[in-house]
Amino acid sequence: MTLQIDALDWAKGDGLIPAIVQHWRSGQVLMLGYVSRESLSQTLQSGKVTFFSRSRQRLWTKGETSGHALAFRSAHADCDGDAVLILAEPLGPTCHLGSASCFGEAAPSLAILAELDDVIASRERERPPGSYTTSLFESGVRRIAQKVGEEGVETALAAVAQDQTSIASEAADLLYHLLVLLRARGVPFEDVADALRKRRG
Repeated sequence: MTLQIDALDWAKGDGLIPAIVQHWRSGQVLMLGYVSRESLSQTLQSGKVTFFSRSRQRLWTKGETSGHALAFRSAHADCDGDAVLILAEPLGPTCHLGSASCFGEAAPSLAILAELDDVIASRERERPPGSYTTSLFESGVRRIAQKVGEEGVETALAAVAQDQTSIASEAADLLYHLLVLLRARGVPFEDVADALRKRRG
């Protein structure tokens, strides 16, 4: 259900609604907080996720002291209108203990694709010397495409003649090189995900 602030059930929780914050790309659950009508409005206006602190009895924007803000992407109400799911991009660790999530490092297994894509993006920007990814970007799209072809053949051969561990390893190589190729061509991984969603429909 798409978020409509006035349609939420503010009375049930005495003006507060629990808000689950999820990484907008990986799906990892980052934290749970509480929002008021005012804090949710401020989130929508400022682009930074803002909660109502029950202990301090005031609005609290995540990262206002640590600098580790949550960049707002979208918000969605549940079917009863008494809870909110916020999709956000964490600008640093979400947990005050320094971890990515307040629930530890538990994340959906497919979240590794988003994490890997983020690392590849940073390699493209920073080009650290000695990095294999850097060397791929510097070799150009043609060479990267060639590597994707090679890894595709190796994956297919492993599927025919090798064990599951070897297949998984070759498939990992293929996915990595494919993500590098997409990044080199300026195709966001989200575009691939959107294409898959359309085909599912």
